[in-house]
Amino acid sequence: MRDPRIPDKKNFRIGEVAEIAGVESYVLRFWEGEFKELSPSKSKSKQRTYTQDDVAVVLTIRDLLYEHGFTIEGARKQLRTPSVAKSQVPDRTRAVLEDVRNEVLQLLQLVKE
Repeated sequence: MRDPRIPDKKNFRIGEVAEIAGVESYVLRFWEGEFKELSPSKSKSKQRTYTQDDVAVVLTIRDLLYEHGFTIEGARKQLRTPSVAKSQVPDRTRAVLEDVRNEVLQLLQLVKE
């Protein structure tokens, strides 16, 4: 599910992302060095170009640091946990994985009996 804070647009400049996240541009540049999950591409003119996925990562980092009080290191660890990464899995893929999980659980139940 798409984050409602992210406008329906393909690419964003650093200033736009900073405004969406409510932080300064230099903070985003700092986060790029601290979080390997955040690596916007650069245009020919060397401007950072963020995709919607990049903006989603920025908002996740912002929420972890500012809303939940994590340190940089804590936010790094949290980004690597399956619960946070799960939010970046497409809904259809998540549904298929859930179906497979349920089938495996049913098979395990049959084996136990």
